[in-house]
Amino acid sequence: MSDAQTPMSNAAPYAGGVALQEDPGRTLGIVGLVLSIVASWIGLIISVVAFRKSKNAGFRNGLAKAGIIVGCITTALGLIGGVIAIVAAVHLGQTCSDLGPGVHQVGSGVVTCS
Repeated sequence: MSDAQTPMSNAAPYAGGVALQEDPGRTLGIVGLVLSIVASWIGLIISVVAFRKSKNAGFRNGLAKAGIIVGCITTALGLIGGVIAIVAAVHLGQTCSDLGPGVHQVGSGVVTCS
């Protein structure tokens, strides 16, 4: 067999006689990026861990960096949404305390207070 016909092996490729290492945070970076979309702060934490693990091993982990960015954005949007929901609930509570129990027409909407 010539070198072109040699079957591929699962061993790490060699560069100058030294085996190349795999990025230890690569898989964790992928998991962190996916979780950053689904569960923002958990994905953010996992992405930071993956990024630091890769950095300490001398690798650049773009997926972990993307997970950090997406995690920050989705966490910020979640916090903003939470604040808006709290403000709306307080406003509704104040409106109901002013109007009393029952169904009330307020502007173009209907408010039901118990």
